[in-house]
Amino acid sequence: MTLEVFDIESLDLEARGVARREGKVVFVDGALPGEKVLARIAKRKASFDTARLERVIKPSSQRVTPGCPHFGMCGGCAMQHLDASAQVAIKQRVLEDTLWHIGRVRPVVVLPPMHGPTWGYRYRARLSVRAVRKKGVVLVGFRERRGSYVADIQQCRVLPAHVSAMLLPLRALVGAFAQPDRIPQIEVAVGDKTTVLLLRHMETLADNDIALLREFGHKHDVTWWLQPKGPETVHPLNPEDADKLAYTLPEFGLRMPYRPTDFTQVNHAINQALISKALTLLDVQPSDRVADLFCGLGNFTLPLATRARSVVGIEGSAALTERALQAARAHGLEGRTGFATLNLFEVDAQWLRDLGYFDRILIDPPREGAEAVARALAALASAERPKRIVYVSCSPATLARDAGILAHEGGYTLRSAGVVNMFPHTGHVESIAVFDAS
Repeated sequence: MTLEVFDIESLDLEARGVARREGKVVFVDGALPGEKVLARIAKRKASFDTARLERVIKPSSQRVTPGCPHFGMCGGCAMQHLDASAQVAIKQRVLEDTLWHIGRVRPVVVLPPMHGPTWGYRYRARLSVRAVRKKGVVLVGFRERRGSYVADIQQCRVLPAHVSAMLLPLRALVGAFAQPDRIPQIEVAVGDKTTVLLLRHMETLADNDIALLREFGHKHDVTWWLQPKGPETVHPLNPEDADKLAYTLPEFGLRMPYRPTDFTQVNHAINQALISKALTLLDVQPSDRVADLFCGLGNFTLPLATRARSVVGIEGSAALTERALQAARAHGLEGRTGFATLNLFEVDAQWLRDLGYFDRILIDPPREGAEAVARALAALASAERPKRIVYVSCSPATLARDAGILAHEGGYTLRSAGVVNMFPHTGHVESIAVFDAS
């Protein structure tokens, strides 16, 4: 298709430049707001077109040289060509626009963005593995951008340096296995005292494969876990390594053990800052009874227990609530915490009433959000409602939907909201919002 000139107006969450041609939206890969670019239309759709950037005619002042040589080909990042502070500003704008367009709410106060390290921050990752027989090589890394193939990368700057340095040795390791084409992925979990590599293998490993894993683990100071089938089959290669993986929350004197398949935040530095910020915004008092919904491992529950009279953590996974309870016992907090396993996507106002009154509630749901919880809260009588809610979100769209419910049906005020840059160089928007009862 022919080349065309486009003026880029904004950026979408996939870091594509947004232009308009005759009233139709055109997404231009690699273009930035304020730029004039030459691009070639790649696909035409009924409501939008996509285009490939050929040349930047007038560059943005916020355009920078990507920090990784694989940027553009690897799908792990989408915004390395944009200044890091500008990335955060765009995410803040996306959050505010989404809150208004979907929820019809605006925060009274826009919180300052929360920043952390922009490189080496990704302590959790799922690396794809592909044996390319025709080339006689094994690739280990992320998928190609807008493709299904594994990108041919030799380093990754968003991974911790010691994990990035293992990418090429991991290629050689899998290539030496008896059946390298039966290894689909390797998951990474970096803890405070150990780095776990979880090997997904679709066939039984040969004795020599096991020997190679032990040798690699010793050389690179990593702990191997294995997954031959479903998540229930995950186990450490060496049984004595079962309890080594954990992360710390120094401000609260906590150490949180977890398994490599458990959900934890990828960015440990931001997670620590986010917990501190959430508790400050929640304004927990020593006499308060608090609920932590979608509590997971107790990431917020245990810190809350150091400040509140009591905390109830509720989560859909029995395995996670059991580990949260174990952590509470290990820290002497079992008297101030309680945990329950429940599907929070199916709750109602009566369920909330049966739990008893909570002074404050923290909500930290998955991408699906917390619609049922929001509707349950909105249905409570004024005297039954918690004074304050802090909502930690990984999806602006579902946060906006739930914020609209709380505000328009429940009478809550969206006191403040702001972004948390949990995933620099990606389009992922993490945020935090505060709601006050009327």
